[in-house]
Formats: sequence, C-alpha cells, structure tokens
Amino acid sequence: MRIARFAYGDEVRYGLVSGDGARAAGPAGGLSVAEIAGHPFGVGDDVRLTGSTFPVADVRLLAPVLPSKIVAVGRNYAEHARELGNEPPAEPLLFLKPSTSVIGPGDAVVRPVRLSERVDYEGELAVVIGRLCRHV
Repeated sequence: MRIARFAYGDEVRYGLVSGDGARAAGPAGGLSVAEIAGHPFGVGDDVRLTGSTFPVADVRLLAPVLPSKIVAVGRNYAEHARELGNEPPAEPLLFLKPSTSVIGPGDAVVRPVRLSERVDYEGELAVVIGRLCRHV
C-alpha cells in the first residue's frame, strides 16, 4: 500500500496511490490517488475511501508526513562514512533534524549558503509508528 499526502486545489488530503507509472510516459505515468477520509497513521479508527480519485499528474504530492521530531543516526553506513573521510563510530551517533527538512517529490533542496558548502546525497529510510512506544 502506498499512502500519499497531496494537495488538490487549496486542500491537503491523504490518499492511496495505485497504478503502474512505468506504463505511461512522464513521471506520474498512469498513477492515480484515491482520497481517504480520516488519518492513515493510526489517529482515530474511521479511515475510509471517499470515492474521489485523481490522476497523480493533477495533484501536488507533498511530504508524506508532518513529523513532530526526526531522530537520525549519523555515519551508520560505513562505506559512505569513509567516502567523507570519517570512520564509522563505535556507537550510534544520534541527532535531531528539524521537521522542515522533510520535503515532497520535486521540491527544491535548499542549501543554507552560510552554513554549508555542499549538499550530500543520501537515501533516507523512515519508519512511521502509529502509537506511543518505548525501547523499540
């Protein structure tokens, strides 16, 4: 299941993405998004399809979530740490990122000119846990 957060007109909505983008030309291809009512990440129990479906080409895909906090682990990929001239740490390096660091597909990556001389490439994996937890 692919859950999307998207804007249609002035409204922000959630939906389920379906279709095969590889079969049609363009980045959105033959994808569509079926709107859902309710919160898809476990806030409340009443999540249902509304019956409205939109071609992905007609909506603006947004960042999938609006996190209250982002806990990140630094230098956890040994080869990439060495590429940057660092040794992998003996223990995980945890740090926080601002929620504004999460962007949607096609959004610009902004490099703060006074704070950084480069933008580094990395793949990011996110885990959404829909309830309070501890020692996960």
